[in-house]
Amino acid sequence: MHPLAIVGATAGKLAHYAISGVVGGLIIKNLPAAKPAARKAVVGGLAGGIVASRWLAEAAEEARLKAGDVMAEARTSLGEEVPPPSAVKVGSDDHGHEH
Repeated sequence: MHPLAIVGATAGKLAHYAISGVVGGLIIKNLPAAKPAARKAVVGGLAGGIVASRWLAEAAEEARLKAGDVMAEARTSLGEEVPPPSAVKVGSDDHGHEH
C-alpha cells in the first residue's frame, strides 16, 4: 500500500475517534440535563460528525485507489506486468497460531 494512502486512512480514523470521543464525553456528561434546544444541537452535531467521518473514509479510499493506479502505471512504463489487486499480498499469513 502506498504511504500516502496509509497516512490518509490513519488521519481519517484519528479524526473520527477524536470527534467521537469529545462529543461522546459531552453527551454522557450533559445530555440528561440538557434542554430540548441543546439536545437538538448535540444531535445535529453528531449527525455532522457522522457525515464528516464518512466523507473522510471515502477520501482515504479514493486516495488509496489513485495511488494504486499511479503505481500500476509506473510498473507498466517499466515493462513490468501489473498483478491484479487480489494477487497483491499485503501482510504475513503467520500471525502466531495454526488454522
